[in-house]
Amino acid sequence: MKRSDKSPPFSPADQSRIIEMAWEDRTPFEAIESQFGLNESAVIQLMRRSMKPSSFRMWRKRVSGRKTCHAARRPDGVIRAYAPGQYKRG
Repeated sequence: MKRSDKSPPFSPADQSRIIEMAWEDRTPFEAIESQFGLNESAVIQLMRRSMKPSSFRMWRKRVSGRKTCHAARRPDGVIRAYAPGQYKRG
């Protein structure tokens, strides 16, 4: 499910979800790629286009320093992309 340069842009909802996933500490780039077809460099490009420069630099600093940015670096027991209580609606 790779996206080519000629593919249509993401819907605003999809773009918002990609940005949200990229900001989450527990979401590896592989989860974004499997769901939306964007590899790490494409996510970085999307974030650069979508964010203010200072916000992008802050995000890159966070991503560069975290251990969960790739699935291979995650602890063996972690099999989810988000915290159990994160999406509870009440």
